[in-house]
Amino acid sequence: MIGIWVLAHREVLRFLRQPVRLFGSLVQPLLFWLFMGAGFAESFSLGKAGTGYREFFFPGIVLMLMLFAAIFSTITLIEDRSAGFLQGVLVAPVSRLSLVLGKVAGGTLIALAQAVIFLLFAPMAGIHLSAGIVADLVALFFLVGMGFTGLGFAIAWLMDSVAGYHAVMSVVMIPLWLISGALFPVEGASDWLAAAMRCNPVFYAQVLIRKSFYLELAPLLGDPEFVQALVVSIGWAMLTLAVAVWVVYRRPDA
Repeated sequence: MIGIWVLAHREVLRFLRQPVRLFGSLVQPLLFWLFMGAGFAESFSLGKAGTGYREFFFPGIVLMLMLFAAIFSTITLIEDRSAGFLQGVLVAPVSRLSLVLGKVAGGTLIALAQAVIFLLFAPMAGIHLSAGIVADLVALFFLVGMGFTGLGFAIAWLMDSVAGYHAVMSVVMIPLWLISGALFPVEGASDWLAAAMRCNPVFYAQVLIRKSFYLELAPLLGDPEFVQALVVSIGWAMLTLAVAVWVVYRRPDA
């Protein structure tokens, strides 16, 4: 537990010492949301009365923010390898499981903090959040962040350069977000695209977040679609963590 705490604390501390990184990670999705929301406001039909595209798109932007936060937080794994810090951790009396959990927990907390800050813009989208809904969103953000960061860790561990990692992540994680239901609802998609979306684990993370913006967790547990998304998201987080631990033991040399 000490090893997990030290590694997670180091990740968060490194992030706090880079205010420009926090500024960029918040401003980019904010501008994207404003421009996309304004551009598609009149031409995009949701089939739901009273729901504008800017409101529909807001949960998707929160998901994108967490995605990018996971990507950038796991880049530090490659930087630590280049600086020699990771080799020091591997020879220390710390289990490799602690290494994975510490780095993933740190990256997840960074993504969680950014997502919570971004909730301040929810009233601009016409979404009014109660204290109970915010508490539920925080818990779900942590769950979703674990899945993203675990996947990022597993890929980063196998990469030797930041440039190569960026290339792989842009091919893997960005398409996952694009067909997650963040940009358009699954109900309006073609049959093959809807099938691809339902095979995408990020789609279920999007369902969790979107529904939790309007109802608290207790009534949502009676919604079969939400429960299915919750089960898939928990399974996905556990799977990515298991894969991350497996690649560390499979390739013990950093």
